[in-house]
Amino acid sequence: MSEQVNWPAATEAVQQATKILIVTHVSPDGDAIGSLLGLANALREMDKKVTTVVDGGVPDNLDFLPGAGGVQGKLKRGKWDLMISVDASDEPRTGLAGEYGRAHSPKVINLDHHPTNVWFGDIFIVVPTAVSATEIVYDWLVYMQHPISKRIAEPLLAGLVTDTLGFRTNNVTARTLEIAQALIKAGASLSDIVARALVSKPYNTIELWKQSLASVTMNETIISANVTQADLKQARIGEATDRGLVGLLVSVDEAKIAVVFKELADGRVELSMRSKPGYDVSGVALGLGGGGHKQAAGATIDGPLDAARERVLALLHAIQPDQPA
Repeated sequence: MSEQVNWPAATEAVQQATKILIVTHVSPDGDAIGSLLGLANALREMDKKVTTVVDGGVPDNLDFLPGAGGVQGKLKRGKWDLMISVDASDEPRTGLAGEYGRAHSPKVINLDHHPTNVWFGDIFIVVPTAVSATEIVYDWLVYMQHPISKRIAEPLLAGLVTDTLGFRTNNVTARTLEIAQALIKAGASLSDIVARALVSKPYNTIELWKQSLASVTMNETIISANVTQADLKQARIGEATDRGLVGLLVSVDEAKIAVVFKELADGRVELSMRSKPGYDVSGVALGLGGGGHKQAAGATIDGPLDAARERVLALLHAIQPDQPA
């Protein structure tokens, strides 16, 4: 996928707008919330009236970020001059908030870094080589010559840290660390953000893992687990996240690909996939109506759970390792 970055048109759209809506993808991770809040805090510093929404609200491990308390979990009213979608590769990933926003905003900016982006909206700031959407937000603010305050730096660093798993993914470059350094200089605490956004977990996460680990299976180089509605209820956790279980599974030495199948209340199944370098799970996700990166992708498909497992595992087993350049 090629890069499309229209800084002038995006900047002009922001300058002409008074009321701006920012949405991100459902089941938001640190990059989704970080890019949403970092951009929102900057636009408010520009005296824009900003509404931030993500279906279900902000996950509890990210509610420490500045501006998180103002993020709405539902969108039922309002009109805006401009909508900005961050970190979402397609329209369905923006959920009900995105659907309502598009219907009540005359112009949409698509800001994303997923290679599977499907080019929705009117103005594109899509950079597949960026390690996170927050990197793109940072570059946009630099282009607009807007100073990076602590309220902007903290969410942006959270997105950078979480999407690179603490700067451990193979797309991290010297420039990634330069951006992190700039955000730290602006007041963001790397140690605090790593601890709170990436490492710390509430006890009910361990309860969920205790329930779900009994379902773990290893077939050749693919490791998988189920998270059922019964597991979620037992652990008293909602459907917003799998709490990092897929990251635990892909760390297994013998595994090349990990997938977690999460059963939703409506009968559908949410997939979280991770892979080690050399294995691309984004194509499977895209084919299933989802999206993501080579090493981290997801989708939501029809159930029931057993049928979803059989369908997806067959696709994952068909993945061939990347050929050396």
